[in-house]
Amino acid sequence: MHLLLLGVSHRTAPVDLRERLDFSSRDVGTAVESLATRSSATESVVLSTCNRSEIYVASAEPPRAREELIAFLSDYHQLTREAFLPHLFTHEDTPAAHHLFRVAAGLDSLVIGEPQILGQVKDAFQAAAERRCTGPLLSKTFHWAFGVGKRVRTETALGEGAVSVSFAAVALARKIFGRLEGRRVLVVGAGEIGALTAQHLRSHGVAEIAITNRTAAHADALASQVAGHTVAWDDMAHAMARADIVVTATGSQRPIITRADVEAVTGRKRIDPLFIIDIAVPRDVDPAVGEIEQVFLYNVDDLQGIVHENLARRGAEIARAEAIVAEELARFTSWHRSRRAIPTVVALRQRFDDIRRAELRRLDAKLGGLTPEARARIDEVTRLIVEKLLLEPTEQLKALPDEETQAAYTEAVNRLFRLSEDAAPPGAGDNESAPFTKPRTG
Repeated sequence: MHLLLLGVSHRTAPVDLRERLDFSSRDVGTAVESLATRSSATESVVLSTCNRSEIYVASAEPPRAREELIAFLSDYHQLTREAFLPHLFTHEDTPAAHHLFRVAAGLDSLVIGEPQILGQVKDAFQAAAERRCTGPLLSKTFHWAFGVGKRVRTETALGEGAVSVSFAAVALARKIFGRLEGRRVLVVGAGEIGALTAQHLRSHGVAEIAITNRTAAHADALASQVAGHTVAWDDMAHAMARADIVVTATGSQRPIITRADVEAVTGRKRIDPLFIIDIAVPRDVDPAVGEIEQVFLYNVDDLQGIVHENLARRGAEIARAEAIVAEELARFTSWHRSRRAIPTVVALRQRFDDIRRAELRRLDAKLGGLTPEARARIDEVTRLIVEKLLLEPTEQLKALPDEETQAAYTEAVNRLFRLSEDAAPPGAGDNESAPFTKPRTG
């Protein structure tokens, strides 16, 4: 059984194509169930985020599975093959696991080290597992990836520090206020960056978020996203007087907040600090506002400096994270390679046990005078002898250093003991994961 990966990401495909191949806009569970019905994909997981759409399957026939996955992508998304094939990447076995481990560790993200991706990988696996679309290989691979992501988080500083303008703004606010719980926020403008900053502030427990925008409908839409409320554009000054944090992100060509405006609603000496984040270009806030006591004004350049500093700090951690991935990949590869010897190992043990049982039957007349307890003891002792005799050879067979050597040794064992006549089917005796059933279809 082979691990196969097909996908597109921010590294290979433009955003308009990623949007057309997005699974999360519909039900990912439906997609993975549909995928699992393909005959050559015995296990399947679909990972879909804003920056990637990836399909992981377990298959005994990788070339056939690849063609079926391409057909699935074309049919499911109503796209011609030619539209996405130039952007599609494919990995098999070790490279596929390597890619997944790097994804779970945050090393393949648009923003290196971003923390959300590990949770997204877990959610993707859970969606497939709940629909009984996973089995021994993908279960082992994905749980191994979870461990890699956890190690990178705990053993490196790859995920520390603000690496987006909106996140940097929140980090600065926390430095000024200590804790953000109970703070009041005013967002001026309902653009993308302002919305992201509001969402980050809400996730840190601010008590109130007010939204004001020249177009009231846009303010209403953002307010509903962040569980806030709207303020009329003409009432912005009064809302600013109540706020602890003000985020401005409009498209105005001149400042909409002047020093006189702030002093008019807060006084020349403000008792409590006022944190103003001016993300707009051109700037929304007159730089002189920052001269008011207890008013902390930051513009987009200030925040970008923080972002670049944190990105440089994360860069120093990349090598450590990659070393963890490489270490875990070597262990995973060894495990995966050992699985290919399992049918031969099972058949070898079966052959030896058949011989043991045949000899006991041949001696049945001589052992007839023994008590049932004594006969059971003989059966147990002979079984243990066979297990001990085979323990070292089977472990050595599974631990051979490369696929070519393992294939040669496996063939030799099969020939020496004539196992091909009654070898167990692939996967027999592999009790590392519970059996699974593919979902029923109509």
